Formats: sequence, C-alpha cells, structure tokens
Amino acid sequence: MSGAAKREYKNGFVRWVEYRLPIFSAADAIVGRDYPSPKNLNYLWNLGSILGLALVIQIITGIFLAFYYIPTAEQAFNSVEHIMRNVNNGWLLRYVHANGASLFFAAVYIHMIRAHYYGSYKAPRELLWLIGLAIFALMMATAFMGYVLPWGQMSFWAATVITNLFTAIPLIGDSVTIWLWGGFSVDTPTLQRFYSLHYLFPFIIAGLVMMHIWALHTHGSSNPLGIEVKGPQDTIPFHPYYTAKDLVGFGVFLLILAFFVFYQPVYFSHPDQFKPADPLVTPPNIVPEWYFLPFYAILRSIPDKLLGVVGFVSSILVLFFLPYLDTSKVRSAKYRPVFRQFFFIFLADVVILGFVGANPPEGAWLVIGRLASAYYFIHFLVILPLVGWFERTKPLPESISTPVLGDAGGGAAKPEPAE
Repeated sequence: MSGAAKREYKNGFVRWVEYRLPIFSAADAIVGRDYPSPKNLNYLWNLGSILGLALVIQIITGIFLAFYYIPTAEQAFNSVEHIMRNVNNGWLLRYVHANGASLFFAAVYIHMIRAHYYGSYKAPRELLWLIGLAIFALMMATAFMGYVLPWGQMSFWAATVITNLFTAIPLIGDSVTIWLWGGFSVDTPTLQRFYSLHYLFPFIIAGLVMMHIWALHTHGSSNPLGIEVKGPQDTIPFHPYYTAKDLVGFGVFLLILAFFVFYQPVYFSHPDQFKPADPLVTPPNIVPEWYFLPFYAILRSIPDKLLGVVGFVSSILVLFFLPYLDTSKVRSAKYRPVFRQFFFIFLADVVILGFVGANPPEGAWLVIGRLASAYYFIHFLVILPLVGWFERTKPLPESISTPVLGDAGGGAAKPEPAE
C-alpha cells in the first residue's frame, strides 16, 4: 500500500486531490495497476464485479420506487399500479428492480457454485466465505420483504406462511411473530416494518461488501488451479486485463437484464401477484420466488413444523461450516476426480429441490423432496468429510505459470513438469 501512495499522477487535479485524500492510490491498490491478480482467472471470476453492479442497480431503482410507494394495506397494491401506469418510466424502474433481483440471485448462485467447485472457501479465505454468506442471508431477507411489498395475493400469503414459522420457536415464538406482524395478523404494520427493513438492508449489504473486498485483498483472489501465487511470474495487474474482462461481463449481464425487462418482464412473476391481497381466499399452492424454492422444498419436506424450520435454517447454516466440513487439502475440483462427481450430483439435487418447491407437497413430489432434502445434508455432513479423507487427488502444478504458459516461449526456460 505504501507503493501505491507514492505513485505519481500526470493530471494536476488528480495530484491535488491525491495529496489531500489518497483515493486514487487506494483505487489502484484495490482494482488497479497496484493489485496483482493470478494470471489464469476465467470468466467465472467476473461474478464478483457483476454482483457489485447488480447491487448498485437495485439500490438506485429502489430509491426511486420508494418515492411513490405507499406501505399500507389499503394503498400498497394501488401505489404499485400507479408507478406502473402513471409515473414517467415507472414501469421501467419496477421491471428493472424486479428482474434485477432475480438476476442478482442467479449471479450469486453461480458465484457460490464456483467457490464450491474451486474450493475458494478454504484457508486462508474462510472469513471471505463467511462474510459472503452473511451477505447472502441478508439478501434472502431483503428479497423476501421486497416480495411482500407489492401486496398481491401471493405476497400476502407468502408473508403469512413464512412469518407463522416463527411460532414454532419454543417459549418466545408467539411473541416474536406478533412483534413481526405489529399486531395479530399480517396487515399495515407488517408492511411498514418490511418496507423499512427492505430499504435499510441493501445499505448494510453494501457495508458487508466492503468488508468482503477487504478480506479478498488480504490474501488475494483464488484461481482455477487452487494453488497460491508463487511470485510475480504468476500474476498480472488487475487493470487493464481484468477490468476489460469485467466490462465484457457487465455487457452480458445488462443484455440479459434488458431481455427480461423489455421482452419477458413478468417471466419470474406468479399470476396471483396481479391480484390484490385477499385474506379470505387462500391460493391453492403458495410459492415464493424461484431463488427460494430449494430451501422451501426442504422446509415442506419435514412434516413437523418445528423440525421443518430447523431443517430450513440448517440448510443455510451448514454452508457456514463448509470450510471445515471439506477436509481435503486440495482446493480445486480439477485435481479431485471423486469430489467432482459428487459435486455435479449435488448440483442436480439442488435443481430437483427447486422443482419440488414449485409443486404441491403431495404424492411423488413429497417423496422426491424428502429424498433430495436428505441428500442435501448428506453431501455436506457425510460425503465431503469422507471424500476429503480417502480421495486420491491428482498432482498439482508447481505454479500457476506452469499450465498457463505450457511450452510457450520456444527455447526459453520451460515450466517444470507437474509431477
């Protein structure tokens, strides 16, 4: 960091600011020429920057939507319709915000899948993983409360079902639920609480993102090989190499977002969301947004209410213990043939849980949901520790440059063989 502070800038205004507030050298140290990155990062490492962009989009559109939204049971649905029909470009703001949330979670899940596959959560990056999961948990809470705010039929009943889960907590469950509701049922006080927290949580998430970046830069980025940087020959400056790559990722993300906003704006919406909330009519199948479906399936697969809540909470908590449950010393699945097979089985299991969560908990879906839920926990609590102990891994390269450069360079010094 001391080297970054001594950098000389040609622009006079930049020099004037830098002398009084060294923000430009700090930026160079974080994402610029002074931040060395592994030279073999692929496009899956773009997801972190894409998630930062998605968070900014959600905060900005959310602030403008808050100008017109009215958090009361009588006016919430109508205020959303007013935004859609009467506010200039209000439809655009709402569709960007709603579809942006879905793409936000899609990017988060890909980001987590990448970390799981390449072992990015292993020492010394455990805290990086834990902070990321804290962000994920806050995202889930924020998204759930945002789902309630339009006060459609599915919003109301989803809020009723999920908040009722707190009654399963022994001794204090009923008191916690009444506090959440602000009364004895889901109504205006509930909506006002959710509106306040939905507005607040993204800024807390932004603070955690800063800590996440700080933790990332302490030991540097992981890489597809899962080995540590051995020296300057294994790195390149983040700028301009990875900033250019990030711009490509931004373009792809924005194109996908634009496709849904302009061509399929309600693709992720439930039809009942276009009906005002009616406490007297229960939907035949109450479902949350798609990104909650695997966890929702685990919740419903257990017949006992308290155990279902425990299973739901545990399905998220177990992720916090992943760095300690995976006992292998080798990070990347590229060199772990047995783990790689179980990894893809686990991905298929999560997809199955998603389909189960979208269907009524009856018949074959109930049986499949229970089997898939059991395997979800078996993967973390049984398979990962055993595979780590008994798996015979492939030999690791000597350095990042070995497989990256290969035989390039003609008669120049060749990389040492992987053996």
